[in-house]
Amino acid sequence: MALPSALPSLSVREAITDALYRCVIGLDTADVALFDSAFTQDASFDLNGDVMDGLNAIHTGCYDFIATLDTTHFITNVRVDVNDEESKASMTASALAQHYRHKQGREPGATRLMTGSLYFLDCVKDGKDGLWKIKHFKLESIWTEGDWGVMTEK
Repeated sequence: MALPSALPSLSVREAITDALYRCVIGLDTADVALFDSAFTQDASFDLNGDVMDGLNAIHTGCYDFIATLDTTHFITNVRVDVNDEESKASMTASALAQHYRHKQGREPGATRLMTGSLYFLDCVKDGKDGLWKIKHFKLESIWTEGDWGVMTEK
């Protein structure tokens, strides 16, 4: 079931935060349209120092693999800085992400990787569709628990 990209009832701050939520829910549900709606075409994604420039590179370096995993992202401590008259905003958040190999998330004792991360984002309002989108996303993993092999082995 595809989720809608636009939710017209959101306030400005909620709409900015929704860019991040569209990104992680798109990953967790393998909803490429929802994921793509979260980013500008020329977005950059810095994953612990590995920088991906452009949405195609973000797909290759992140989405195409993570969306195949049994994964969930939990976002909290979201802070947004925006002037309601502006079309630019910055946001920070804390995140927990749990990753299991494809179809192994419900297996008792399955190998997993959990990460605790800080997110730093710059967002812009798209003049064409009115959605707030991520222009720059820096993800800094603070700690991990489990097996990194989940991220490198299928």
